[in-house]
Amino acid sequence: MSIALILIDIQNDYFPGGTMELVGADRAAEQAAKLLGTFRLRDLPVIHIQHIAARAGATFFLPGTIGAEIHESVRPKQSEPVFQKHFPNSFRETPLLDHLHGEGISQLVIAGMMTHMCVDTTIRAATDLGFSCSLAHDACATKALSFDGVQVSAEQVQISYLAALNGLFAKVISVNDLIPDIQGTLE
Repeated sequence: MSIALILIDIQNDYFPGGTMELVGADRAAEQAAKLLGTFRLRDLPVIHIQHIAARAGATFFLPGTIGAEIHESVRPKQSEPVFQKHFPNSFRETPLLDHLHGEGISQLVIAGMMTHMCVDTTIRAATDLGFSCSLAHDACATKALSFDGVQVSAEQVQISYLAALNGLFAKVISVNDLIPDIQGTLE
C-alpha cells in the first residue's frame, strides 16, 4: 500500500493578521510541519493543496495576494506538487485523483484547514473514491460558526467534525500517534 501526505489550504490568510483567521492555526501548522518533516525524511510523497478564490465577492485567498500563499511552516519543495483548487473538495476540477492513481497511492494522511469545510469535504470525497484516510486532528484548524442565532465555538466545531469523520471516513489520530503508524506501513 502506497501512502501520501496531503496538506490542504495551510495558507497565510488563515493565520493571525490574515483575512480569515482560524482558531489554533499556528499550533495546527506546527503539527503539520512535524508530519511533513516525517514524510520528507522517509522520502514519501507530499501533495500541497492551495485554494485560490474564484467566486465573485470572495474576501480571502484572492489570486496574487500574500494571503493566498502557502504558509512558510509547510512551504512546498520544488519536487512537491501543488494543486490549486477553487472549491472545498480538493478533487473537484483538479488533477489530484489522476496524480494519486498514477503514483499508485491508496492511503492518504491528511492535515489542513478548515476542518469543517475543505478538510471534511476532501476526506469524504477520498473515501468515496476508495482511498483509506488518516486525519491528523491536531494538524487542523477551524473557526466558530453560527446557525439560527446559536453560536458554536471553534472548539465545538472542531470536535464535532472530527467525531463525524472518525471511523467510517477516516482514522482520526494525533500527529504523535500517527508517525509510528507511518513507519509501520513501510515495514
